[in-house]
Amino acid sequence: MKQIFSFLAVSTLLSLGASADAAECYADYKAKQDNPLRLHYGVMQVSTCQKGQAKQEVAQRLQSSGWTLLNVISVFGPEGLDQRKANAGKYYLRF
Repeated sequence: MKQIFSFLAVSTLLSLGASADAAECYADYKAKQDNPLRLHYGVMQVSTCQKGQAKQEVAQRLQSSGWTLLNVISVFGPEGLDQRKANAGKYYLRF
């Protein structure tokens, strides 16, 4: 019986951790292309709310479209989308 309780407790804790990572997360960033120099500010949905991991994800997704990540400004939840939409323009949730 003790083993069943331990298993249930561990399962519950793991599922809570997974749901925290599955939260809606977004990153706003700055990127560039060379020859000719082009810059843009954008917002993209990311799979993690941790800035370091989000930075890697943003860089990889931008690179596949010929862009170089300059920096991730912040990582935020859905409550921050509206205030960034106008500034991101055509790069709002594009990648």
